[in-house]
Amino acid sequence: MAEEKKDWSFTSHVGEDLRGVNLSGANLRRAILDRADLEGADLSGADLRNASMRETNLMKAALDGADLRGARMVKARLGLSNLQGARLDGADMRGIRGKYAVWRDANWWEATMDEGLTKSLSKKWPRD
Repeated sequence: MAEEKKDWSFTSHVGEDLRGVNLSGANLRRAILDRADLEGADLSGADLRNASMRETNLMKAALDGADLRGARMVKARLGLSNLQGARLDGADMRGIRGKYAVWRDANWWEATMDEGLTKSLSKKWPRD
């Protein structure tokens, strides 16, 4: 029997300890995950459109193939996370730490982010 995809759309998980949680393919549209601890979480292929993830710990999180269009990720920690193939159109990523994340095939240039990070990413993960 196929596992049913989690639907956390329009729910609030502010400040919750969600380390290592498996939310791959989950519906997290407009979820509020501000200051939540999602270190090592599997969010691959998740729908995070317009989600709020301000100051969220996403260290070592799997976000490959995630849809982060319009997500608000101000000051989120993305160190060592995998954003490969993520959709980032209109995402607000100002103040994030993500220099050591994997950005391959993610359209990071469509997101709003600090100039220093933009320069780092353009060297390591240039636009095709």
